[in-house]
Amino acid sequence: MASRRDFFRNASLAGAAIAAGAVSRVSLAALPEPVIMEKAETQPPLVPASGRPYNPVVTLNGWTLPWRMVNGVKEFHLVAEPVIREIAPGMKAHLWGYNGQSPGPTIEVVEGDRVRLFVTNRLPEHTTIHWHGQRIPNGMDGVGGLNQKQIPVGKTFVYEFVARRPGTFMYHPHADEMTQMAMGMMGFWVTHPKGRHPLIDPVDRDFCFLLNAYDIDPGSFTPRVNTMLDFNLWTWNSRAFPGIDSLNVRLNDKVRIRIGNLTMTNHPIHLHGHEFLVTGTDGGPTPRSTRWHEVTTDVAVGQMRQVELVADEEGDWAFHCHKSHHTMNAMGHGVPTMIGVDHREVVKTITSLIPEYMVMGERGMADMGEMEMPLPDNTLPMMTGTGPYGPVEMGGMFTVFKVRRDQKPGDYKDPGWYRQPPGTQAYEWTGPIAEPARFKSEGGQSMPASGKSPATEVRVRKPQGHGNH
Repeated sequence: MASRRDFFRNASLAGAAIAAGAVSRVSLAALPEPVIMEKAETQPPLVPASGRPYNPVVTLNGWTLPWRMVNGVKEFHLVAEPVIREIAPGMKAHLWGYNGQSPGPTIEVVEGDRVRLFVTNRLPEHTTIHWHGQRIPNGMDGVGGLNQKQIPVGKTFVYEFVARRPGTFMYHPHADEMTQMAMGMMGFWVTHPKGRHPLIDPVDRDFCFLLNAYDIDPGSFTPRVNTMLDFNLWTWNSRAFPGIDSLNVRLNDKVRIRIGNLTMTNHPIHLHGHEFLVTGTDGGPTPRSTRWHEVTTDVAVGQMRQVELVADEEGDWAFHCHKSHHTMNAMGHGVPTMIGVDHREVVKTITSLIPEYMVMGERGMADMGEMEMPLPDNTLPMMTGTGPYGPVEMGGMFTVFKVRRDQKPGDYKDPGWYRQPPGTQAYEWTGPIAEPARFKSEGGQSMPASGKSPATEVRVRKPQGHGNH
């Protein structure tokens, strides 16, 4: 994290004069210094040094934006700008974001706080910011052309309002939204309760992340912004496995996980080894009478889900989207199914012309997790990542929930791989095996089969001329 004291010094436009003119009543000298993050690793929680106290969140592969207090107002400075984001080791993307990253930094405030947000536009086109889910004055809602003028290139606008209710929210542009959101412009917002809330329990660890997706051709760097549904990189906070950090907690910690979805489809988010309660949505904390235990919760487009659990089962537990194509990377999309196809003869011919030719998918796609197949530059393998027992064969929206009895309170460091106690791991059976029972009949008890069905011949009738009807 670095402060850019000369942020405007080398700008192609006269940034100081332009920003002052746009800000109107607020002079450039009053602008908070922008804070920039260039690391892709999960940063420690930002413990509040001013304002009312709260238990801070940890943004997965992200960070929280610092603020300054001015006459009782929390002031933040967001800079909309092109960024380079590492999707995972070995691949970077040219995106748009805020303060050096996509998604932008998480903003944390307390219920009742008055906040003032300076937004500087360093994109090649105008922009705005919509504070998704919050109750604010109409003129602060950020829909360009409806609630405000667009923020022109090189200028700074100010948003100011009171954080009226606690909950989990998001921010994103409402200007050329198709392009700007497809390029990664989004961020998380958390409003903490100002005191003990009847529907919000204290927790030991509080995580948050956004679901987002990109269509980046293998070997390229920039997303295809006109894609509507056929995305090939499914990410959490613009990171794909194995680039998504693990969630590291202490045994018996009470854990809250906040998930926001700004992709173009829903995501059933599934946690292994534990049950959780859905304790919050976009509308705020859920009534206790509506909560029930689940292991998967569906997060629809534009929605937020907040889940809570007690991490009472030690181990390394998978945590992922349950849409199987969302747990693979770009090389897996568009590959034809070749299961059962005998390639042997054709491979002889092809390898005589292309010595490096490799058969793909003849026995399924698991081999893709192990083979060292040549890839275009700046491209991730379809299935990747290695665990303590071999290839994990995952990609995309996948990480690990790590529960350890010796993880210290407040310690978020990766504890390494879990070693199962003796007698608690699946193993190979070498004894005698009885013949398994197999399904042998057609039909069931209520509708038994009367005999083998005869072969059916299908005849196609082609339409004739009008005179033959």
